[in-house]
Amino acid sequence: MSRLVATVLGVGYLRPAPGTWGSLAALPLFWVLHVLGGFWLALAACVAVFALGWWATSRETVGSADHDPSEIVIDEVVGQWIALLPISYGAEMMGVDVTRLWPGWVAGFVLFRLFDIWKPWLVGMADRRGDALGVMLDDLVAGLFAALVAMVLAGLAHGVLV
Repeated sequence: MSRLVATVLGVGYLRPAPGTWGSLAALPLFWVLHVLGGFWLALAACVAVFALGWWATSRETVGSADHDPSEIVIDEVVGQWIALLPISYGAEMMGVDVTRLWPGWVAGFVLFRLFDIWKPWLVGMADRRGDALGVMLDDLVAGLFAALVAMVLAGLAHGVLV
């Protein structure tokens, strides 16, 4: 069970770039969450899947020299969802279909992948923990950074931050 969770039903075994595949798999899942329950369900799912991912990652890496095997992509799912939370919130507040905010989806995806690969500042600090919590935390922080930058870009694009 922990392997299915950690690899997101085997998505983590796709090559090349399993982290990118995990992030791509997160997109339709997030859309379903938003459609079923809006921002609050998406936020609750982020919390629940973070906890579930921490458990699964702990189980899958116990006794292993590699604290962050590439096939574990549940962390990418959570990080990607966090990057998309502002889009869900904005769509809900404006009463529009979340897919109408497609530039935010693109920005959230690209920015999350950028921060997850680059690992600046707090992202890298979390990654260097060398444990299952660090595996999950680095993507959580990368998702937060992506969400913040996406919100600034949206503000600029809509003339709010001019």
